[in-house]
Amino acid sequence: MAGSPDEPIAPPFSDPILMARLEAIQQIAGGLTERVAVMDRHFNVIYANESAWSSAAVRNSDGRRAKCYEAFAHQANPCGTCPAMKVFESPEVQSMACSVDGDGTACGMRQASPLVLSQGDVGSMLVLFKDEQLQPVSKENLVEVEHQPPAVRESLGELIGRSPAMQQLFDMVALVAESSATVLIQGESGTGKELLAKTIHALSGRKDKPFIVVDCGALPETLLESELFGHVKGAFTGAVANKQGLFQEANGGTIFLDEIADTAPVFQAKLLRVLQEGEIKPVGGTKTITVDVRIISATNQDLTELVNAGSFRRDLYYRLAVLPLYLPPLRDRREDIPLLAEQFIARSCTRHHQALRQLSGQAMRALSQAPWPGNVRELQHYIERAVVTTTGPTIACEDLIASRHMAEETDLRSATRDAVAQAERTRIVEALKMTGGNRARAAKLLKISRAGLYNKLRAYRIE
Repeated sequence: MAGSPDEPIAPPFSDPILMARLEAIQQIAGGLTERVAVMDRHFNVIYANESAWSSAAVRNSDGRRAKCYEAFAHQANPCGTCPAMKVFESPEVQSMACSVDGDGTACGMRQASPLVLSQGDVGSMLVLFKDEQLQPVSKENLVEVEHQPPAVRESLGELIGRSPAMQQLFDMVALVAESSATVLIQGESGTGKELLAKTIHALSGRKDKPFIVVDCGALPETLLESELFGHVKGAFTGAVANKQGLFQEANGGTIFLDEIADTAPVFQAKLLRVLQEGEIKPVGGTKTITVDVRIISATNQDLTELVNAGSFRRDLYYRLAVLPLYLPPLRDRREDIPLLAEQFIARSCTRHHQALRQLSGQAMRALSQAPWPGNVRELQHYIERAVVTTTGPTIACEDLIASRHMAEETDLRSATRDAVAQAERTRIVEALKMTGGNRARAAKLLKISRAGLYNKLRAYRIE
């Protein structure tokens, strides 16, 4: 086996962004007990950290690069259709979990995530392995394995979610938090990119140092430079004294650059210098100042498209996107909505000095069915409005509609109406069962008129 532990095998390509990511992954994974590896689309092992190296032959005796199924599943032939290959086949796939094949040997893969090349194509995949040691999985013990799923975390820091997408994100955050590598967070508006950045900072060795947020899209170029890099007296009209920039204030800590795609080329060039040299130069100044700051950036735009269009610097993208993280929209993690709603209600009740309230089953179903184009932020604001504008121990569907003052009201009304109709139909069917199909008695039990019951039977097509 050539090389030494934690040393990446030279990949058969020299793409700059992929090389930067391999370098960052090497720095991050070097001291981990968790097994981490990088493979290309042909199953060749490009990199393995010391923990994975100790259980794998990453080069064969003839010097040929080992395949992942040789190194980690100890098999001479491929495992068959590998689910992880979807990260190469489908651009929208941000991560993929690999299940155990009942007829083969468990490779131990827990999660595979794409590593993108300069032109936007997936060049290789980052693989995290399960903690347990590799063991052959036979048909006799397969059932036992299937009945012992990995523990599900409901939160990591302030991030909340039990969906597979969030579990995979939690794993990646735990992996990158301890490093100083730059992180690019991608996701739609309202998905919680700033919260994710705060979580990374809180889990890092910089947690006792400043965490500073900068909305790059809210400031004009000249003011953004002055805010971040500082300025000297007389640098421009109104600069009556020297001013320290936010990079200096964040020294030793983390700076979060939100909406990084909205910055101008001149600013991008100066930011690139910070990333390359660890130095800033105040506006109007001649001396550089050394800073130690971790940069986390975020955008709701596709930076690769902006790079190809020439509106975002390619070399800066290489530096910012060393470790990309993706926050899924709420519509792709609907199983998290009840958990989020409960958390938001509890926080809102505490903040507004109210007794803890609950959502009715119908209201929860309505929330779970709504489209939420504004994602988690919209859900949080909507829950708080419902808490503030209604009374009683339970928040019902009608309370939700009453508190809604947004453009998407029709969507939520529809979801709420469907939830109410479903619950009403169920009550009618149950009443008919209890009365042996006697409609008069069922109407009395439901506290509606017989004619009203007939109308609902027709509307809900109940025989």
